[in-house]
Amino acid sequence: MLRPQDQFHVGIVAENLAATTARLSQLFGLQWHDEMGAPVEVELPGGTAVLDFVCVYSKSTPRIEIVRPVPGTLWEPTPGSGIHHLGYWSDDVAADTAELERHGYEVEATHRGPDGAPFFAFLRGGEVTGFRVELVSSAARPALERLWAAE
Repeated sequence: MLRPQDQFHVGIVAENLAATTARLSQLFGLQWHDEMGAPVEVELPGGTAVLDFVCVYSKSTPRIEIVRPVPGTLWEPTPGSGIHHLGYWSDDVAADTAELERHGYEVEATHRGPDGAPFFAFLRGGEVTGFRVELVSSAARPALERLWAAE
């Protein structure tokens, strides 16, 4: 099962990245890394799609990730709280995905790494939790931590 120490960010999808980060900086003193993103091939329930992901992470921990919306996908602003997902490092994305599915979560999107193994997955909680979980391969951790440390 997922461990609290592997939770590394809270994701928010916002219509305007610049306005959202400015407001969070003003209210909570957060500072931000540079925006990052690229087209990414993902498996969605309706098939494969290449989506243009753009996001920015806070410099402080636990990290806040602000994501630019991708219309017509699960990456649209969440009404109410604005919280879109909790992000967790995963040593085995496939096994953790299967475990969450056993507990009522549904897979909304996945991306495979160069070796063909799941690299990340987004799962939607049922009526009890309601929020999404993003599982990110622990293999990405060193590269992201180097990026965050460089700024």
